[in-house]
Amino acid sequence: MPGEISPTGEHSGHGSPPELRASHADRDRVVDVLRVAAGDGRLTAAELDERLEAALSARTVGELTTLTADLPPVPGTVGATRTEVKDVLRIDQTHSTVRRVGRWVVPRRLELALTWSKMTLDFTQAVITQDTLRIDMEMYGKTLTLITKPGIVVDADALTLAHSKVDYRRAPADPDTPVILRVELAGKKVHGRVVVRPQRRTFGQWLLRRPKSLPAGG
Repeated sequence: MPGEISPTGEHSGHGSPPELRASHADRDRVVDVLRVAAGDGRLTAAELDERLEAALSARTVGELTTLTADLPPVPGTVGATRTEVKDVLRIDQTHSTVRRVGRWVVPRRLELALTWSKMTLDFTQAVITQDTLRIDMEMYGKTLTLITKPGIVVDADALTLAHSKVDYRRAPADPDTPVILRVELAGKKVHGRVVVRPQRRTFGQWLLRRPKSLPAGG
């Protein structure tokens, strides 16, 4: 039927019938559209979470179509497999400072080639659409800082250290908190440090956590 819309939001004269059962590839393409839209600021974090849950549980193409009807299509996703969508971010810097903070989209793989460059990855407001991030690094000098939040765990077992160390500062956590992202560090770190820590409390939050003063004795 002319005018039909594919799950990725593009009009097509040969779109799949809405009642057709959705495949894993259909769901994956919609997830990619939602991820890009969130990174562009078109969806809030709450909207992204709601639509991702709906996309992953959708049974028909029609259910998927409604999730992207108000979003622009992502070039290259129609008819493409998930691996054809760019999911690798490479950062190559020398004597510089690199920061990923605020609302940024976490890729599935991050390649770091850093020489005497300081880098910070702040996950507290990041858009997370998959359960694993692999960081392959060749980093010489300075510090790589990962700022986490509840539900994010970091595994540095595959990272080779030379004149370097990993400083993992874990905040008290609820054992029932589900893991939303596993960060796997691999490659080589020579000199400097890798620091994994939770977000620092603001002065107001610190005041609220201070114990109340005991009443003076009568």
